[in-house]
Amino acid sequence: MSDTTTDDTTKTGDDQDLGAAGSQLSTAPVEDAPTANLPALGVIGWARWFWRQLTSMRVALLLLLLLSLAAIPGSLIPQTGVDETRVADFRERHDVLAPVYDKLGLFHVYSSVWFSAIYILLFVSLIGCIVPRTWQFVGQLRGRPPGAPRRLTRLPAHTTWRTSATPEEVREAALALLKKRRFRAHAVGNAVAAEKGYLRELGNLAFHLALIVMLIAFAWGQLFKSEGNKIVVEGDGFSNTLTQYDDFKSGNLFTNDDLVPFSFDVKEFTGTYERSGPNRGTPRTYETEVTYTEGADGEEKRTVIKVNKPLEIGDAKVYLVSHGYAPVVTVRDGKGRIVYRDAVPLLPLDNNVTSNGVVKVLDGYRNPQGKKEQLGFQAFFVPTFGGSASGTMLSQFPALDYPVLALNAYHGDLKADSGIPQSVYQMDKSKMKEFKDADGQLLKKLLTPGETMKLPGGAGSITFEKDVKEWAGFQVVQEPGGGWALGGALAAIGGLAASLFVQRRRVWVRAVRGDDGVTVVEMAGLGRSESAKVPEELGDLAGILYERAPGVADPDPDSAPEPDGTPKPEGTPPEDPGTSSGPGTSDTSDTPDPTDPDPHAVPAEGAEQQ
Repeated sequence: MSDTTTDDTTKTGDDQDLGAAGSQLSTAPVEDAPTANLPALGVIGWARWFWRQLTSMRVALLLLLLLSLAAIPGSLIPQTGVDETRVADFRERHDVLAPVYDKLGLFHVYSSVWFSAIYILLFVSLIGCIVPRTWQFVGQLRGRPPGAPRRLTRLPAHTTWRTSATPEEVREAALALLKKRRFRAHAVGNAVAAEKGYLRELGNLAFHLALIVMLIAFAWGQLFKSEGNKIVVEGDGFSNTLTQYDDFKSGNLFTNDDLVPFSFDVKEFTGTYERSGPNRGTPRTYETEVTYTEGADGEEKRTVIKVNKPLEIGDAKVYLVSHGYAPVVTVRDGKGRIVYRDAVPLLPLDNNVTSNGVVKVLDGYRNPQGKKEQLGFQAFFVPTFGGSASGTMLSQFPALDYPVLALNAYHGDLKADSGIPQSVYQMDKSKMKEFKDADGQLLKKLLTPGETMKLPGGAGSITFEKDVKEWAGFQVVQEPGGGWALGGALAAIGGLAASLFVQRRRVWVRAVRGDDGVTVVEMAGLGRSESAKVPEELGDLAGILYERAPGVADPDPDSAPEPDGTPKPEGTPPEDPGTSSGPGTSDTSDTPDPTDPDPHAVPAEGAEQQ
């Protein structure tokens, strides 16, 4: 009975020894096993339990999934911060859904309470997860690999042989070999302990830290971002002030003082197109030559803005996003005086730049009776007219091959002074009257460059000048967190790759003198998870070490190997480590230890789990 107790105690000590050797191959927190008759948690206990759940990896992954799902409505439902016109149209068409969406905050998903709650919980979870693991990892880096277990033959990958070299020579050779292979190695008693693969845990921590950086960058960019659009005709300029934009939207914490001070002038727009083949009409070149200055007194510089090659000034980027034509028109009153002369930007309707818009004469015009009036012309422009035989006013090609301008004329009050903002591309006809032709129909005419349409009753005329300018549409974006978000994404990819493909493993080499005076060498390796890399690497190291400490003859070559290190025939190198039995290997399930009361004992739980 006393022998059995002693053996059980020895086995238990071996298992604990293996568990200690295989522990801390990662910085994952160890969960304590539940015990019976647990006392009531109380407020502090429940708070600790909630904190542990919130900072666990499974909850962080769940919150990350929820955040991805919560972002889906923002891409399917129109958002007030992106397109208020579409939101208003949705409200008009959906009387039942719109109030529900308002209560749920689906028209402003990214600033809603529930989206912010998921976002903040994920942020706290990642910080609570990464901080303790980082300190633990730093402690591991400052420490040394643990000493060798008492029975290396119980590890999943192991090998052993006998050599005539002294134990000191074997340990010195093993230490030099492991350090050459970039292991962190040191001598502990009669063995050498080494560890490698810290990049795995470093990559894991880098991945989580990168997620935090991405979350901060995303929040910073959303709160302080700005985005505005402006159409600039050749020869005109733009200054980065709020009143200069055609439309502008920004984050909740953005102020006008955050606008980067700069200005630029558009010198020339160049667009070329495919003339033949299946891609006829496809743009080949879109670029704008500009001169710009930074600040109020900056030096004037010249550059070319191309598609996907923006002009970068400080935190602002100026993108070329659209293009169109601006026919130059001249409006005269009945006495021949010029009351309006300018290039009128028209908005494209198709890929061939069929365009429409309006010409508004707000001041300076008097009708034949001498009264002040306003003129309005609906304009329809095609850069390449198909001819009257085509029957349609549609452009046949996007280049200026055969430009034609169609005009309709009105007079009256454009309601420009009503205080209600108006689009420069639309005309309010509620207080306007049509000019009539000789047949009593709406006055309209097709004009080629240089032609004039006369208004009836000596009311004046409008001339389509031979000069047709082009305009370029620019988008000015300020997103302060963009660079940090990109850096975080790259770091996350690199950290994830390291945590997936790098394996943290440990190797031990023990060299002791046997009872017959011959040195017995034992080598074993342990990885965090089952992988063919640990046995292969251990076999490679054992082969090199065997060359420096070759084997000697066994006392009895026909004898079976023993788990505690059996001699091999002279000149026979150690086999690749693994779980198969044979010379130089040991398997606890096939070769029982006569001193072990349970020859089929399973390796320590700590070693299996690692």
